[in-house]
Amino acid sequence: MPSRTLPSTPGAAADRRPLAFVALVLGGVGIGIAEFVTMGVLPQVAEGLGVSIPTAGHAISAYALGVVVGAPLAAVGAARAPRRALLIGFMLLFAVANAAAALAPTMQTLILARFVAGLPHAGFFGLAALAAISLSPPGRGGRAVGTVMLGIPIALVAGVPLGTWAGQAFGWRVSFWAVAGIGLLAALLVRAWVPRTAADRHGSRRAELRAFADPQFWLTLMIGAVGFGGMFATYSYIAPTITDVTGLGEGWVPVFLLVYGVASLVGTYLGGRAADWSVLRTLLLMSLGSAAALLTFYWTSSWAVPALLTLCVIGLTSSAWVVSLQLRLMQVAGDARTIGAAMNHASLNVANALGAWVGGLVIAAGYGYRAPALVGAALSVGGLLVLGVSLVVAHRRAAPARLG
Repeated sequence: MPSRTLPSTPGAAADRRPLAFVALVLGGVGIGIAEFVTMGVLPQVAEGLGVSIPTAGHAISAYALGVVVGAPLAAVGAARAPRRALLIGFMLLFAVANAAAALAPTMQTLILARFVAGLPHAGFFGLAALAAISLSPPGRGGRAVGTVMLGIPIALVAGVPLGTWAGQAFGWRVSFWAVAGIGLLAALLVRAWVPRTAADRHGSRRAELRAFADPQFWLTLMIGAVGFGGMFATYSYIAPTITDVTGLGEGWVPVFLLVYGVASLVGTYLGGRAADWSVLRTLLLMSLGSAAALLTFYWTSSWAVPALLTLCVIGLTSSAWVVSLQLRLMQVAGDARTIGAAMNHASLNVANALGAWVGGLVIAAGYGYRAPALVGAALSVGGLLVLGVSLVVAHRRAAPARLG
């Protein structure tokens, strides 16, 4: 997507690149905490609002639904709008919605606030990915996207464990106030450090929407929606799994979340580099690894050390998988790069909603907190099957070109 970056001098632009990446990553940190901290304080939310844990899980699904609804709206609206202004607007909306979540008096109002908080998620990450690519040398698109997406694993390493600990110690509302503050700070830093860009005169809302007419685009979205649902089916209920299945105290939940976050940080870093080698091979290998790890967690969750090690593998494979899926979707979207970059996060949050919902169903049906891991493994295999269909479609499309 062509854009004009200010300041125009190469030296000045280069000097601002590290700070621009810091601002974009910080926005991702806030989004990552908002998305995942609810899972860590789910028992506290349920107790504070007087509902069951599966019912409190609807707050997770509401955020995911907001991402799904917001992604196409943000992408189409951003087709010809200044990129930096939109990034700032997305962060401000995110901050206000999380403040509303912190003030929510009932489960219904919390669900509404979480829905609104999810609306700017995909738009921010999509535009941040495009901004990162534009700031990076040719051939390093995977690394640029991987760097921007470090916000979520950094959140998992530091923000989510701290937010979970704070929610347990001082009440779950503190977690959302902290997220609101991070969102506001990120908006200010994007304004200060991300280079200003002119509106894309070549952008077209109609061109962005044409991506939805391509079956390959839908297949790639389905890979994320189904396959990544496996991780969310397990991770959404990780807190009660650690306390009820593994038999550890509440204080161990932040420790498990920290280890998962470190593994995700490493996986995102490696995933960006692996995607520069081969997007499809990385996607396939990480899909296989994630499915195997989720199946293993069904058995290892009963013992502390094996559970921790398996959770580490889940974090590593799933985070590398996300980077490769982001790039794959941008590839198949063609000229509609904004919709491709944003809709990846929509598909991942369909996975979020699907995984949390199905995981809650099997728990409510009396199968216990180990059962979501089996559901997760099945969803991961489903994503692999969709990936197989996508590859067959791509092969058939390429065949006439080879014959010609």
